[in-house]
Amino acid sequence: EIGVRLVGSEMCIRDRNNIEMKREEAEMEISVFELRLKVYTLVDINLEEVLLAEAEYIDSAFALDDEWFRFHENNEYKNYTFSGLYPLAKDGIYKKDNVYTITIRTVDSRLEQYMRKTLANHYTDKMKGLTITSRIIPKKFINQLYTLTPVIQKYDGGYWKKAVSIDEYEKRLFANAVKKYNAFTGEKIDEDFQLYNEISFINKKPVKFPCKGIVLLGDKINLKIADNKLAQELAYFLTGTGLGETNSRGAGFCNYRWL
Repeated sequence: EIGVRLVGSEMCIRDRNNIEMKREEAEMEISVFELRLKVYTLVDINLEEVLLAEAEYIDSAFALDDEWFRFHENNEYKNYTFSGLYPLAKDGIYKKDNVYTITIRTVDSRLEQYMRKTLANHYTDKMKGLTITSRIIPKKFINQLYTLTPVIQKYDGGYWKKAVSIDEYEKRLFANAVKKYNAFTGEKIDEDFQLYNEISFINKKPVKFPCKGIVLLGDKINLKIADNKLAQELAYFLTGTGLGETNSRGAGFCNYRWL
């Protein structure tokens, strides 16, 4: 069983008082937009199906506009991710006739504008939009990223622990993050840097993730982010896109802890 893994030269605990980041290093062109959408549930929704219901809600809003429908249909990075409903369902069921909040994040300003304009006035057979607010997440030194929804990485052999080593898992996690960043910025960053010093797995058992008629297995993870400029920039970006794959279905939604 894999619990906590230290990476590279970071196998010693360093004095945090020695970690400083200059203001100019924290200045990044990318902005992460966070939308808080309040919805009213029209039916009971099981916990394991809630991300599917939210994805259907967002997908059907894209279908209202030809440009955004093409965006939805294209095989490309979507650059948004979202959380489950809040507050959490205590008995595993989000009850009908209740108000919940969905947190949606994106690094795409045009997508943020479309969602802000559309989602609050939208509805499906499962939920109806009520209000929406938007803000830009401040750029501060990120100490940790931790996922509230499972990180998904698809392998021919199924669940990653049965298919690949932890080293291969981490390499793919890093490569996916860099590819998303490069695709969005149009740049090719130098990949010779350390994104995090430590990775830990929060769940003891694989987390089920229903997606397009099948059930995938993933993990909720915690990353202690490194204190170099590229790590901080990429970590901030990932708060808006999610970790791993299938982010537009709700996988890999990250929260953060500032130093």
